[in-house]
Amino acid sequence: MKELDEYRANLIERLVSAAGEFRDACLAVQDPFAPLEDGWNIHQIAVHTRDVNLLVYGLRASRTAEEDNPEFQNFDGDAYMMEHYDADEPLPQLLDGFAANVETLAAILKGLPAEAWSRESRHSTLGSGFTLQTWVERNLAHIEEHLQTVKKGI
Repeated sequence: MKELDEYRANLIERLVSAAGEFRDACLAVQDPFAPLEDGWNIHQIAVHTRDVNLLVYGLRASRTAEEDNPEFQNFDGDAYMMEHYDADEPLPQLLDGFAANVETLAAILKGLPAEAWSRESRHSTLGSGFTLQTWVERNLAHIEEHLQTVKKGI
């Protein structure tokens, strides 16, 4: 149990540090609107990462902690971006909001009892058995994936 508690504490710590690293890496880019290999630019990646944290993994983690076996709908990140992306949104402010949201989630996670990490939720297309810990791990993986992409663009 001690190892699991340490793993979860490190997971929370890494989630916050990855968000900060992502913020700093995005702000270090000379031209955040220059297209990358996949066609998106750093500004779009920042918006996408912020939105997925807010509307997908962060939301799923917090709802799983609070509700009994909630069900989540599929999220199409590309479609959401096409509908909601605003190139005029200031990069520093959106990144500050992203980092603050991750810190808020981390504070919630730190206050949970150990058994809360095993609370389950369902996904409309992927099925059941998704624990709070799963959503936190996926959130971190998503941030780190885009952090690596941004670092390549620096």
